[in-house]
Amino acid sequence: MVLTARMLTKGSHQLVEIWLATENGPVKLLSTPENATCFTGQADAAQVAAISRSHNLHTSLTPLPLTTFSHQPVTVIKCQQDKQLHILKRRCEEQQITLYEADIKTPDRFFMERFITSGLQYQGLSDNALGAIVNARVKPANYRCNLAVFSFDIECDEKGHLFSIGVDSAAIKVVLMIGEATETESLPFDIQWCTDETDVLRRFIQLVQHHDPDVLIGWNIKQFDLPVLNNAASRCGVPLALGRQQSDVEIKLFDDNRALVDVPGRAVIDGIEGLKTMTFQFDSFALDNVASELLGKNKLIDDPDKLGAIKHLFNHDKVALARYNFEDCVLVNEIASHVKLIDFLILRSELTGLRLGRPGGSVASFINLYLPKLHRAGYISPNRPADGGLASPGGYVMSSKPGLYRNVLVLDFKSLYPSIIRTFKIDPLGLIEGLKSTEQAIPGFKGAMFDRTKHFLPDIITNLWLQRDEAKRQQDKPRSQAIKILMNSFYGVLGSGGCPFYDPRLASSITLRGHEIMQQTAQWIKQLGYEVIYGDTDSTFVHITKTVDLAEARTIGKALEREINTRWQERIRQEFDLECELEIEFETHYERFFMPTIRGSEAGSKKRYAGLIRRDNETQLVFKGLENVRSDWTQLAKDFQQALYARIFNDKPVEDYVAAVIAGIKAGEFDDKLVYTKQLRKPLKEYTKTAPPHVKAARHADDMNTQAGKPLRYQRRTKIRYVMTTAGPQVVEYTSQPLDYDHYIDKQIRPIADSILPVIGLDFESLASQQLGLF
Repeated sequence: MVLTARMLTKGSHQLVEIWLATENGPVKLLSTPENATCFTGQADAAQVAAISRSHNLHTSLTPLPLTTFSHQPVTVIKCQQDKQLHILKRRCEEQQITLYEADIKTPDRFFMERFITSGLQYQGLSDNALGAIVNARVKPANYRCNLAVFSFDIECDEKGHLFSIGVDSAAIKVVLMIGEATETESLPFDIQWCTDETDVLRRFIQLVQHHDPDVLIGWNIKQFDLPVLNNAASRCGVPLALGRQQSDVEIKLFDDNRALVDVPGRAVIDGIEGLKTMTFQFDSFALDNVASELLGKNKLIDDPDKLGAIKHLFNHDKVALARYNFEDCVLVNEIASHVKLIDFLILRSELTGLRLGRPGGSVASFINLYLPKLHRAGYISPNRPADGGLASPGGYVMSSKPGLYRNVLVLDFKSLYPSIIRTFKIDPLGLIEGLKSTEQAIPGFKGAMFDRTKHFLPDIITNLWLQRDEAKRQQDKPRSQAIKILMNSFYGVLGSGGCPFYDPRLASSITLRGHEIMQQTAQWIKQLGYEVIYGDTDSTFVHITKTVDLAEARTIGKALEREINTRWQERIRQEFDLECELEIEFETHYERFFMPTIRGSEAGSKKRYAGLIRRDNETQLVFKGLENVRSDWTQLAKDFQQALYARIFNDKPVEDYVAAVIAGIKAGEFDDKLVYTKQLRKPLKEYTKTAPPHVKAARHADDMNTQAGKPLRYQRRTKIRYVMTTAGPQVVEYTSQPLDYDHYIDKQIRPIADSILPVIGLDFESLASQQLGLF
C-alpha cells in the first residue's frame, strides 16, 4: 500500500520516492529517472523550444498523435526536473503560450498513468546503503495490510512552549511530561519525566523512530500540533525527524492559517479533515464536542478558560495534565475506530489514488480516474478556466405549499445526478465527440451533444454503482460511504472552475435534466390524483388528501414508485433510444408534516420543514433547515421548537406550555440554555465594517483579559460562547450584567411560535401578552 510519495533530486535528474506499507514492514522504492511532463500545441512548439534553450532548461519536445479538445495536434514537453518545468511555465505565460497539464504533479502523473491507486507490485534492485529498492518499476495490484497507528497530542502554552506530548497506540501508551518525577497511583499509561522542551522533543522523535508507525493521527495536528512541534524543534535546535530513515517533517504555512504537512514514509491523518471528508457535520469540530456526540464522552477539562486550566495543571498537578493529554489521544483513536475513518480513507485511496492523509480532493480524484483514459483516447486535458468559470444552474427547488399536513410521502430519486450521467452519457470526451457528429448524438442542454459510445464517465459510475450495491449487500458501510461520496462529487467537479474539464454544457446537462425530470415526475403524480406540495433536487413530497392508515400510506408510496419508474423507462426508451438508469424510491412517510412560510411573507419556504415519522413503532421528529438544527440558535430555542411541534403534531394543547416557557425564562429557570455559540471566521481586528454580537462579546472579554493581565483569548478563529445581557453581548465567563430575558422571548421564542401557531388558530402575541401581564 502506498503511504507517501515525493520527488527527490539526484544530480541532474529526479526520482519518485515511494514509501509502502507491507505485511513485512515498510519498503522504500526509488523510481528510475522521472521527467516532469506537460504539452503544448504543435504550432507553439518551436517557440517553446527557443524559450527552453534560452534558459538552459534541458527539455525535450516530441510531436504526439494526441490533440486538444479543439482538435489541435500537440507536442509533449519533458523536463528533467520539476523546477525546470515551473520556470518554463512562467516564461511561456509571459509570452502568452499555453502549456497543458503543467499543473499535474509528477508523483500524481507517475501513479495515474500506470493506473495505480493504492496497492502495487514492484521490481528493482536492493540498495542497502540507501535502504531502498532502486530503479523500481511498478504496476497496479490489489493489496491491503494492517497499518500501525500512533495517535498523539501536545499540550503547550499560548506561545507554543511545550508542556507534554501524549501517545496512544497498540505499541505504547505514554505521556512525555516536563517536570520532576512524582509518585502516582496506577495509570493506564506511563509517564516519562523530561527535563525540558529539548528532552521532550528528542524522546518523542525516538519513540516514533523506534515503534515506526505507518500513520500519525491526531486532532488538528496539521494546523496546530505539528507546526508547534516544528517551531519548538527549530527553537531548540533539534531536527524534527519524524519521517522514516530520520527524514525531517516538511511544513508549508499559508497566510490563512492552512498548513501542508509531509512526513516521508508516514501518512498524516487529521481527525477533523477526515470526518469532513466523510461528510460528517457538527455544530463544532472541537474534540470535546465531537467525542460527546459520537461517543457520549467528555474531555477531562471542562473549563471555558481551557488554556488557563492547562497552565494551572502544569504548574500544580502535572499528573492530572498527563491524564488530560493522554485522554485526548485515546478519544481520537476511539472516534476513528467508531466511524472507521482509516478504513474509509484506505478505500478512498483504492478508488481514487488519493493518499490517506489528503483532505477533500474531489477534482484530484476525477483527474486521477479520467486523465489516463483520455490520453489513450487521443486527447489531452484542457486547462482550468482562468476566470474561474461561469456558474451553472443549481438543483431544482419547487415553490412549496405551506401548511400543516397529515400523510405526506417522500419519493427520492436514487443518486439522481450520477443516474443522469449514466443514462444520458454525459462526459467530457462524449461532449467533444458528440459535437463532431451530431446526427446520432444525445442532446443535452446549452447546445451540448453527447456521443453514444465514446465516453468514460458513465462507465466509471456504473462500475462504482455495482461496487456500492455489493458493499451494501455485505453491509460494508465504509466502502459504501466512500463510493457514494465519490459518485456524488462528479457533478460538482464538472461544474467547478477548479477542474480542467469544467464546461457549463456538462454541468447544465446534468442539473437542467434534473429540473426536467423533477417537473415531469410531479406532473405525473398530480395526474394520478395526488397533491405535490414540494420538490427539492431529487425529492418529491406528495400529500395524500384522503384519510389513510400507516399500511395504506405505504401501499400508495410503493405503487407510486413502480408507476413513476415504469413511465421513465418507457419515455427514455421512446424519446432517446436509451436504457433508463433513473430509479425513484418511496423513502419516507410523514404522519404529520409542516412546511412554514418565508418569514414576513405568505409564500412557502424552501429547504425548511419538519415532520413526524414512525420507525420501529416509535415516533420521531425530523427537522430540516429549521432552528432545531442550526448551530447559531440557543439550546432553549431548540428545546422549545421540539416540544411545541411534538404537541401540535400529536394534537395536544399548547397554550399552557408556551405560557410556562415564557414564565420560566422570566424566572431565570433556563439561564443555562440561553448561551449562543458562534465562531470567529477571521481575526478579531478585521471586523471593521460591522460588529456582530459574538464579535462585541469577544472584544469585551479581551478588554477584561487585558485589565486582568491575562492572555488575549479571542483574537482569531475562536468559538465564542456568549449571552445577551441588558448591557449587550458578553461571553459566559465575563457576564457582569443581568440577562436580557425580553431579547430571548422576542428573538428566540417568538419566531418559532409565529411560524406554526397560526396554522392551528393561535397567536403568540396574545399568549405572550397574557403571560407577560403577570409580571
